[in-house]
Amino acid sequence: MENQSFELRAKQAKKLVRRELRVLSDSKKAVEMARYMKSAMPFYGVQKPDRIPILKQLSRDYAPTCQSEYIKIVETLWDGDHREERYLALDYAQKFVRFADGSSLPLFEHMIRSGAWWDFIDPIASALVGSVLRSERDSVAAVLNKWIEDEDLWIRRTAILSQLKHKKATDRTMLFEFCLKTMHEREFFIRKAIGWALREYSYSEPEAVKEFLLANKNELSPLSFREGAKHLLKSGLLK
Repeated sequence: MENQSFELRAKQAKKLVRRELRVLSDSKKAVEMARYMKSAMPFYGVQKPDRIPILKQLSRDYAPTCQSEYIKIVETLWDGDHREERYLALDYAQKFVRFADGSSLPLFEHMIRSGAWWDFIDPIASALVGSVLRSERDSVAAVLNKWIEDEDLWIRRTAILSQLKHKKATDRTMLFEFCLKTMHEREFFIRKAIGWALREYSYSEPEAVKEFLLANKNELSPLSFREGAKHLLKSGLLK
């Protein structure tokens, strides 16, 4: 009965989201947004500021009561037909991320593989997977060590970016290992992720990042090195 209740509430939440997005839909903006995101998945044409009231109503009327309901609502919203439905699924998932734990990883993996583009993957990596990693480091790190070897570039990108918000709590060994394992790839989104992850960590541990960059300068792509060194160059720690 409880699962049926969760499923019903998830369907009602999805109905709310679709109804409000349709009211605000703008066909001209929809075309522009799809062109900008290079997306085959259609848009309603509802930009982020106009989605905020929808998220507030969704969060008020359908706040999860437990982890199982959280997963069901996020999953149901995510598997919509338009990109804004997925954006709202992500916003909802982040707002109630306290309900996420290691058992949420299959859902997040599904979102990564089916999303397969940076606008979805980056918040999943930093705000969702990263949050669970912070609270369950050993078990989640074991999963990420498999993800970094995955054939799906977005799964690998997620592994690299999973510690973006960890600052001094970053597992330095894991971050550097992930960079070393992927630094020879030619894929832009992997090279960019390496640089981004190193740059973020350089704000907390500049000397460690400096040492890593200099030791691997000839192996890192110019993009990864340039992005990773931005803060160090600006602050005069690297010349």
